[in-house]
Amino acid sequence: MALLSISLRYAKPYTRFVAAVFVFQLLSTIAALYLPSLNAEIIDRGVARGDTDFIWATGMTMLTVCVVQVVTAVGGVYFGARTAMAVGRDLRRDVYRKVDELSALEIGGFGTATLITRGTNDVQQVQMLVLMTLNFMVSAPIMCVGGIIMALREDVGLSWLVWVSVPVLFIIVSVLVGILLPLFRLMQDRIDGINGVLREQITGIRVIRAFVREPYESERYRTANERLTRVSVRVGNVFVLMFPVIMMVLHLATAAVLWFGGQRVEAGEMQVGSLTAFLQYLLQILTAVMMGVFMVMMIPRAVVCAERIQQVLGTETALTAPRGDARTPTVGRVEFRDVTFGYPGAERPVLENLSFTAEPGKTTAIVGSTGAGKSTLVTLIPRLMDPQSGSITIDDVPVSQLSREQIASVVGLVPQKPYLFSGTVASNLRFGRDDATDPELWEALGVAQGADFVNAKPEGLDTPISQGGTNVSGGQRQRLCIARALVAKPRVYLFDDSFSALDVATDARLRASLGEATGGATVIIVAQRVSTIREADQILVLDARRIVARGTHDELLESSDTYREIVESQLSVEGVA
Repeated sequence: MALLSISLRYAKPYTRFVAAVFVFQLLSTIAALYLPSLNAEIIDRGVARGDTDFIWATGMTMLTVCVVQVVTAVGGVYFGARTAMAVGRDLRRDVYRKVDELSALEIGGFGTATLITRGTNDVQQVQMLVLMTLNFMVSAPIMCVGGIIMALREDVGLSWLVWVSVPVLFIIVSVLVGILLPLFRLMQDRIDGINGVLREQITGIRVIRAFVREPYESERYRTANERLTRVSVRVGNVFVLMFPVIMMVLHLATAAVLWFGGQRVEAGEMQVGSLTAFLQYLLQILTAVMMGVFMVMMIPRAVVCAERIQQVLGTETALTAPRGDARTPTVGRVEFRDVTFGYPGAERPVLENLSFTAEPGKTTAIVGSTGAGKSTLVTLIPRLMDPQSGSITIDDVPVSQLSREQIASVVGLVPQKPYLFSGTVASNLRFGRDDATDPELWEALGVAQGADFVNAKPEGLDTPISQGGTNVSGGQRQRLCIARALVAKPRVYLFDDSFSALDVATDARLRASLGEATGGATVIIVAQRVSTIREADQILVLDARRIVARGTHDELLESSDTYREIVESQLSVEGVA
């Protein structure tokens, strides 16, 4: 049902093209069915009687019919291809848009590898089925039914051969489909698996090489590859068996027509031309059935792919779209009110009953042990995920009522894992604001302490950046991501452990210039290094899912054992007091 629903829904805008396919395929099939009758007349009325004029006249008619068949066949394939390619394009677009709407939790639930497969390979399988359906399944039924009618017109006595051959082929198809359907479902899962392994290995190639784990990872890939290969071989074995069996039925039917038809010709019950035409019609009928078989062999895999696509398209995202009438915040005051958040399947929440306020013009720092929920807290502000309870507001407007565009115009996030896109330094920085000028880009780079290394490049702002920013160092990548957020000039800056790859001197210079650049904006910093947040106006200490202490650096040294332990794990209390 998923395959039928998707095919009909996405083909509906191209009804005119589909109608053109039907018209052209109908004309092409009628022309093909007419040719054997003309050939029979040439044999029985022209060759048998020695009527050269009739042969020439009928031959010209056959030539005209052949031209019509070729032209209409080309037209049918053209409009069928246009429809199928358009369906594939629209389906890929909607899968992409749906994935773009999903929350981080929902994307993680599917998995990156399977979403890539569903948006590419699965869509391609559905697209190919639509193409084959329009090219083959339109003409095949017409050819089959028309061939039977035309064959009966030639000789009813041999009709039993049709009633035997066609059901045999249908039985063969039914058995093969029953075998292939679970194999194709397993094949798509194995493709997901090998994509997941390959993506992980490419992403983590530096770690693999650093720990000399190439043999282990090669074995992982070999195992995934062999699992896919075994399934593919099983599918191939079915296909290898299919075509010889079909050809055997075809040849046996041909031999039966010649044997029994020859006897009828010898008995004077049938003419030679009619026997030739009947044989051609039987071949056309069986060829139409073979085209149907070829199509049916594709259906099981397309069914599986359509079900996987429908799972994505049918997912109701937790990030419900707002009405769009909320005012856009202009000050940047962030407030958490009894916020609780937990990951699906977790025994207990990551954050529980959190309440605090981050004021404009001030810096709020968040510290805590690993796994305390610091990064989770930050991702809730730009609404990458929604809490289970409580509310998060910016200027007293719940973020759940703000559109993505409104949130992006107010909140600038520098994630824990800095990521750059393939392009140039300038194109990456303008992610924050498309209309940013070159002087504004240089200003942001200066604040982020990245102007020196960019200026040292011959291309400057046009310096190429590879996917993920793998052609720059970790510190340079972090500084470019900080500059990207500065270019946007939001009212709320979120720095999720964004200074970890910087040396102490660069960190100090960046924080000094950052204070001036952010102006009256709200700054929220997640940091592991105490030196990064010691000057913050407010420090929140997370422990056991809650805020256990809050205050300035000096106040927390006096009042919070947890904060003091964090400080002592890095420096002596005397060194930072």
